[in-house]
Amino acid sequence: MSDELRAADILKEHRDSIDRLDAILVYTLGERFKHTQAVGKLKASHDLPPSDPARESTQIARLTDLATRADLDPEFAKKFLNFIIAEVIQHHQNHKDKT
Repeated sequence: MSDELRAADILKEHRDSIDRLDAILVYTLGERFKHTQAVGKLKASHDLPPSDPARESTQIARLTDLATRADLDPEFAKKFLNFIIAEVIQHHQNHKDKT
């Protein structure tokens, strides 16, 4: 087998794995947001604030540590988590505004 064909096979294997992992990420985020939506509704029904800075700080520290152990850039992990937290807070605020 030529080097080019071997490289093409390896590339396909990597891309197939990436596609499967992307699907896992999307379904995992979907499941996560189902739970955060439920939390937002609960907070709204009990007049709790949409944001919980102490929990957010704890989560960022925990996931930064996990990222380091997973050999993932911790700064990327923080940015990603901050993006998710901002979305969740917005959803929680939307629930609160509806009450």
